[in-house]
Amino acid sequence: MPADERAHKTALYEQFARMGKALANPARLELLDLLAQGERSVEELAATAGMKVSNTSAQLRTLAGAGLVASRRDGVRIYYRLADEAVSAFTGRVQDFAASRLAEAEQAARTYLGDVEALEPVAQHELVRRLHDGRVLVLDVRPEAEYAAGHIPGAVSVPHDQLAARLAELPERADIVAYCRGRYCVFAPDAVRLLRERGFSARPLEGGLPDWRLAGLPVTTRASA
Repeated sequence: MPADERAHKTALYEQFARMGKALANPARLELLDLLAQGERSVEELAATAGMKVSNTSAQLRTLAGAGLVASRRDGVRIYYRLADEAVSAFTGRVQDFAASRLAEAEQAARTYLGDVEALEPVAQHELVRRLHDGRVLVLDVRPEAEYAAGHIPGAVSVPHDQLAARLAELPERADIVAYCRGRYCVFAPDAVRLLRERGFSARPLEGGLPDWRLAGLPVTTRASA
């Protein structure tokens, strides 16, 4: 192969490798999961992820350099968002692929989330039907800021860390479906376990809000009445 052709091929694969380098950091993967919930400021992301603002900003700049996130400035604050929905789909496939190929990843997911399949996740099409029939109470157990940025129409916001104190607000005979950030988010499985322990009928939604959005299903910013 001529030297100039090898150089061109190397340059091409170097660009492909930039994507792998951008994802090769746990903090950056977590930030992408958080941004899949909606636009957030650097400070909000840092607080939610438990990171320093300076480190968060640096990680976001790396993601922006790979074309995964976009930003805007509002006064002294900088807000980030996913570049588009394809980023959410891509990172979800990366996570699923890792869990299917790496025994350590699968075990880590099971240790963190518990046995989610035993909780009988509700498929998206089933929830759509039950919402149409009015036979389900949908709980969004993400933080309030994420609910405000976008949620399933009709969902009620009860953040996971408030659920135990707010059980009295829930109808005792309600058929509950809880959802959170995605298939590797622990909030919904933990919420369902708590609800079942307290006598409620509850199941988690298969996936989470990003999967719901990627399926072309409706998302709103209007709070439930």
